[in-house]
Amino acid sequence: MYRPRDLHELLNVLGTGPKKSLSQNFLIDGNIIRKIVDTAKVAEGESVLEIGPGPGALTQELLARGAHVTAVEKDTYFAKHLSTIGGHLQVFCQDILDFDFSRIGRTKVIANLPYHITTPIVTKLVQQHAKIVSLVIMVQYEVAKRMVAKPGSKDYGSLTVFLNYHTDAALAFKVSRSCFHPKPKVDSAVVTLTLKEPPVISDSMRCLQLIRQAFGQRRKMLRKSWGEEFGPLAVVHALTKMNLPETARPEELSLEQFITLFEELS
Repeated sequence: MYRPRDLHELLNVLGTGPKKSLSQNFLIDGNIIRKIVDTAKVAEGESVLEIGPGPGALTQELLARGAHVTAVEKDTYFAKHLSTIGGHLQVFCQDILDFDFSRIGRTKVIANLPYHITTPIVTKLVQQHAKIVSLVIMVQYEVAKRMVAKPGSKDYGSLTVFLNYHTDAALAFKVSRSCFHPKPKVDSAVVTLTLKEPPVISDSMRCLQLIRQAFGQRRKMLRKSWGEEFGPLAVVHALTKMNLPETARPEELSLEQFITLFEELS
């Protein structure tokens, strides 16, 4: 299904096409498909959750490698088509944001994610520690840079810190926009997110919320943004104790430093 001719024939048979509302851009490069599966290190008999498989080009490669695939596809046309492929494939026609993870066992996730809801999907998936081993996902290149950014860089933000809390993130490779039909306006990248046991925080929900709020006021120094919660002098004292400047801004702190600062202030 990655060959443009075969893809167009299938779309004609199904009487459908790429839907902009679902961010449907289909891979038409077999090398990229094989590279994605190689990156995920899929072994024979291994369980894989594929999100938004569309026509099923990546699905076919996973099945050919002997994977047991659970496909979650919102588009009814493609969900029905996928159900005819056969093999170790189970298809659910629904939105991944509504998916009940109790229906599957421990799995890897491989997906060309719909770009308009990438962050909500990733946010949900990386918290499924009991069910998901790792994610190998295609996202917009600009989003990929935010996912793997380092403190001090312009791409570093609350998403980066949140992913660092739940995963070890790495950029696998960049993918040209010419590898898709229809061709999107931006390049993409494949990112690997290996889930891990999150670090212990006395109140993780509050800490992550404060980090998100701090990045929402990115230009403000922490003594002002977190000072609203703990008092400016307390924040300055804690930063000094950590050998950080009292003028520190959120993009300068790593996850570990945020946790240390939070516990000191709490």
